Amino acid sequence: MKLLVTGGAGFIGSHYVRSVLGHAWGGTSPEEVIVLDSLTYAGSLANLAPVVDNRRLDFVEGNILDRPVVDRLMSRCDAVVHFAAESHVDRSILGAADFVMTNVVGTQTLLDSALEHAVGRFVQVSTDEVYGSIDKGSWDESQPLEPNSPYSASKASSDLFARSYFRTHGLPVCVTRSSNNYGPYQFPEKLIPLFVTNLMEGTTVPLYGEGANSRDWLHVDDHCRGIHLVLHNGRPGEVYNIGGGTELTNRELTERILVACGADWSSVVHVEDRKGHDLRYCVDTQKISTELGYRPRVDFAQGLSETIRWYAENRAWWEPLKERARIAPRQSLPPSSQN
Repeated sequence: MKLLVTGGAGFIGSHYVRSVLGHAWGGTSPEEVIVLDSLTYAGSLANLAPVVDNRRLDFVEGNILDRPVVDRLMSRCDAVVHFAAESHVDRSILGAADFVMTNVVGTQTLLDSALEHAVGRFVQVSTDEVYGSIDKGSWDESQPLEPNSPYSASKASSDLFARSYFRTHGLPVCVTRSSNNYGPYQFPEKLIPLFVTNLMEGTTVPLYGEGANSRDWLHVDDHCRGIHLVLHNGRPGEVYNIGGGTELTNRELTERILVACGADWSSVVHVEDRKGHDLRYCVDTQKISTELGYRPRVDFAQGLSETIRWYAENRAWWEPLKERARIAPRQSLPPSSQN
């Protein structure tokens, strides 16, 4: 198999690429992994440094909106795993245009090209945020889509495009929807890496409101392993939720990070809540468990500890990112993303 991975220099995409090339989950390993990434602020070749010399990796800097580039790469591959997306909720609130272009039009560009070149498998990587907020219980894949932010609306739109290409054209598309990810190489604007690196720098951490918003936390390796299962064994036209099984309020998560970093609540600053902030996300993972044998393997306490240690040992990776943000700040961007 020759595999095209879009957004493969980002947080989740690069973990997937490193793992696939390292044969992390067994099974058939692709003979070639083509990474297409435009290297925006959240994507970096440093994320692929551990595999940069792997002869099976072909990195191409380019945009998923560039149809000639997409066609050239699509003609070489048998399957696609589509990670590329604008994904920061706060940025989408400030301006939605980039989210529509990348997440909707970019996905449609890929789908058109995949159809033209008769690609045998297409996995659309999405998010549980497309379902909206849920007071109790959990969403299964039949839940109507009720996105509440421009980001989640753009992802819901791209999911519907993916479904339509299966229903209309028979393109073998699967969609995955995951809960909140964490792990190494996550850009330090998201909650866990932002809080951890701020505490390492001796500064405060910004908590939206009273921290009552609740999320299910999923280690990036469990997420990518679930995606890989769907790539190889998922039923075309189907949606699969991928969850971690650890639900915490942002306040509870903050407490765990403070303890792990040797800090206390004097390091926390409560900030004005985000517009339209969803209170709770929780996905039902029975479908992927029953059909594909998926179970999360990374215990959250262990995963959080290992993630914090990674940031402590890799300051050379995240310090330049935060320094560039300080030099050229986005004037009205909120201080964190607490999805």
